[in-house]
Amino acid sequence: MIYITKNGIPILKGDFTLKVSTDQIIYHFTSSNCPVLTVPSGSIVEFDTYDCFSNQLRTEKDKMESLDWDRINPATGPIYIEGAEPGDILKVTINRIEIDSKGTIVSGEELGILGGILKGAHTKIIPIQDGKAQFSDGIRIPIKPMIGVIGVAPKDGEINTGTPGKHGGNMDNRMVAEGATLYFHVETPGALFALGDVHGVMGDGEIGVSGLEIPAKITVTLEIVKGRSIQGPMLENSEHWTVIESAETIEDAVQEATENMFRFLSGRMNLKDPEIAMLMSLVGQLEFCQVVDPLKTVRFTMPKKYLGEISL
Repeated sequence: MIYITKNGIPILKGDFTLKVSTDQIIYHFTSSNCPVLTVPSGSIVEFDTYDCFSNQLRTEKDKMESLDWDRINPATGPIYIEGAEPGDILKVTINRIEIDSKGTIVSGEELGILGGILKGAHTKIIPIQDGKAQFSDGIRIPIKPMIGVIGVAPKDGEINTGTPGKHGGNMDNRMVAEGATLYFHVETPGALFALGDVHGVMGDGEIGVSGLEIPAKITVTLEIVKGRSIQGPMLENSEHWTVIESAETIEDAVQEATENMFRFLSGRMNLKDPEIAMLMSLVGQLEFCQVVDPLKTVRFTMPKKYLGEISL
């Protein structure tokens, strides 16, 4: 690989994949983070990531009681994208997610939706074989790798990597998978993009407080979109357009996601506003992402086949 530097920060030049290791992680999204790399728009970047426990629970002998809770939900980065300015959109295409050969899942007292029922703290190590999570004898779950934490720095203050919001963050959306493209509203110069917290598989809601937490290698393409704006994180794949929203309550997240999907479609489709509401009611899907983080996250998903040739 060939690099030059700018103000001491490596910059990728040429058609190469830039790599970022787990030596370069953050626990807060903030504009005060120093970028570990600066890249031009269009760059391909490969991220090595810890699991959400910073790999502290990798055997059955590793107990949750010994966790350093200050090392939860690390995100690798951040990356400064040249030319990204407040008001722009950062387009992130997920090219590949390669996961480790085993993952960790936990449950227990005061954790997740069932935390008031369960007693004690419980850890399970699950091997990955032949594309399936070997949960137990007779239970083999096909892996569906997805990224839990992904986003950009907010304009002001700092947001813990365990918290979702308008910047992205810990959305725990199982649609954030290979082939998906995410769009983030840029709030600070360079965007300061980071990601982590990969799951080998996770159900909507993440009700037990964790998915199959697993170290991973993720390859993405980072591009800047000028002259457009969005209300919050959006996702596009081959079949759907999706709005992602987080709020203190599920009800508030539902309201915001629905209104923002309506705003996205209004003006892009050859339909009157009441007809857009009707179409959303007929083919739109309100779905949980996660209901266990400091803010709750939902998504409103619309099938592309009913939307015509709309774009961002």
